[in-house]
Amino acid sequence: MNPLALTIFLLSLAIGTTITLSSYHWLLAWVGLEINTLAIIPLMTKIPHPRAIEAATKYFLTQAAASALLLFSSLINAWQTGEWNIDSISHLPMNALSIALMMKLGLAPLHFWMPEVLQGISLSTGLILSTWQKIAPMTLLLQTSHLINLDLTIILGFTSILVGGWGGIGQTQLRKIMAFSSIGHLGWMIVVLKFNPSLTLFNFIFYVIMTASMFFSLMTISATKMSEISASWSKTPTLTTSTLLILLSLAGLPPLTGFAPKLLISLELVKQNATLLAALIMLASLLALFFYLRLTYVVSLTLPPNSPNSLSSWRTSTKTLPITAIVNTLALILLPITPTLLIFL
Repeated sequence: MNPLALTIFLLSLAIGTTITLSSYHWLLAWVGLEINTLAIIPLMTKIPHPRAIEAATKYFLTQAAASALLLFSSLINAWQTGEWNIDSISHLPMNALSIALMMKLGLAPLHFWMPEVLQGISLSTGLILSTWQKIAPMTLLLQTSHLINLDLTIILGFTSILVGGWGGIGQTQLRKIMAFSSIGHLGWMIVVLKFNPSLTLFNFIFYVIMTASMFFSLMTISATKMSEISASWSKTPTLTTSTLLILLSLAGLPPLTGFAPKLLISLELVKQNATLLAALIMLASLLALFFYLRLTYVVSLTLPPNSPNSLSSWRTSTKTLPITAIVNTLALILLPITPTLLIFL
């Protein structure tokens, strides 16, 4: 892609998110979300492949439907209350608006677009879709968390954790696995949204760090299938080891970064007398743990036939190595400084 065009699209992504983050008016928030949607579509189709065109079309249709629902619900709210402020919204439009934002995030049962779109685009665009594109809708949900319907968040959150684990079990494509991983993590955030919004923000920050590190690792070793990641051990042992640990961090195993959000959310739910819900989501997340452990097994304990034992045939992208090293470090060792981060939130 032309560097000038790429710069314009990336700047548009940044501007769209910034407009939504700084808005106090529903129309302005909607404009920011629209700019975000329109800016990423050319990035999806930068490789002119039928799968990429299909992915961009699916993404556009689902995001347009969610934006239309968001605009409709904010119009109904303005008709009822006479105000466009994000804080002042009545109950009926709030349910429709929450569903629209959750559809933009890709929460179950509104998740069907997410794995298909992520599978059809490149890893770099998938990174943007899985991290940056989630910031604006999640911010709007956090701003309206005190008005959101508790039953809606619990049902959609639990369903997302269940679907995120169940959907990822039968996959061999790494991008689809990352899509279902994203759905599962968002489920954990939404479950605790009404009880403790700052904990949702904390989980979201950790999710962005861990997902970004996984995508950067996959981009560096140029792997999109399980068979390709199994062949990476003989080529880049160090990076493959860190990828293995990131997968365990995404699974939420101690003493890695991903353990902190799961522990704190479970404790918060127990504190709110929702012990049964905490037990159910922990049991549902065991499904996701299975496919993370299966991936770590494929990465570390299997070696394809006829693979060289020497490090002669390097197949890594050196352009992403410095940022991969930084993000991987954050994705693995943030657990000890969790109390410090919680003070700021």
